[in-house]
Amino acid sequence: MSIALSITNFTKYYGSFKAVDDLCLEIHEGEFFGFLGPNGAGKSSTLHSITGLSNFHHGEIRVFGYDVKANYKQSRSMIGLAPQEINFDPFLNAEQILFYTGGYYGLSRKVAKERAEELLRQFNLLDSRKLGYKKLSGGMKRRLLIARALVHEPKILILDEPTAGVDLELRYQLWDYLKKLNQKGVTILLTTHYIEEAERLCGRIGIINHGKLIACEEKETLIQQMNRDTLLIQVRESIQTLPEKIQKYDVTLQEDGKHLVFREEKSTLNDILKAIQSENIFIERIELDPATLEDVFAHLTKANIDTGGR
Repeated sequence: MSIALSITNFTKYYGSFKAVDDLCLEIHEGEFFGFLGPNGAGKSSTLHSITGLSNFHHGEIRVFGYDVKANYKQSRSMIGLAPQEINFDPFLNAEQILFYTGGYYGLSRKVAKERAEELLRQFNLLDSRKLGYKKLSGGMKRRLLIARALVHEPKILILDEPTAGVDLELRYQLWDYLKKLNQKGVTILLTTHYIEEAERLCGRIGIINHGKLIACEEKETLIQQMNRDTLLIQVRESIQTLPEKIQKYDVTLQEDGKHLVFREEKSTLNDILKAIQSENIFIERIELDPATLEDVFAHLTKANIDTGGR
């Protein structure tokens, strides 16, 4: 399997601020890769450097073997970018946006027109083809962003917060389309703050914080390594103050005093139940929620902050 994206010792500064610090990452052809991180972690700086929207100071980035600096035209032609910001020409309608994008990538008028028609149909935008940018709804704009990124049939699609601000129904529709696109062989690099989105779509996850890659594993491996579950316990009578035996655990007592939320390693769950019973607290209901990618993300980024980002 070939390497779709190779990033080696990539470092990016803004003045004296180091936004990305010696990043090394490889994404294989056909992967659906999630690139996660808090605000300001270095995600956008990395994406902008991959796509040529921003310069960088050290390191090397290659797209299917082409250096993004030395072979800009070749590397850029293989990338489709759907940015977080809506950046259409306000004087063009939906159909024209796709048609002129095809011309930008060197497609003939005939092929550009055919691709525009095809994508308008795929993204349910045919009835809105003559609408100007300002008359499109938020959901239409998001669909058009992704459609525009696909006009030239790129080998790698980069999605920066693709479902930000869209309703749940449209989000599910876009997820379904992206999964089908990936199944056809398109490599996808996704950044999102909806961790559930990454958990549903991505096979491998990279987490960046303070400019450093702090994790990069198969999704299932990351979650298994977490080894922490959430234990929800409902008790019969309201508790005002947690007994000392229970306080030593990572526990939250909810406002009603009848619900305790424990986030602990799996090996301690039996000890928690024994501690509660030893205090003569009657348990009415127990619910165990296995660790999720969101738990992993929160744990790793918090740990990275607590150690000064090292």
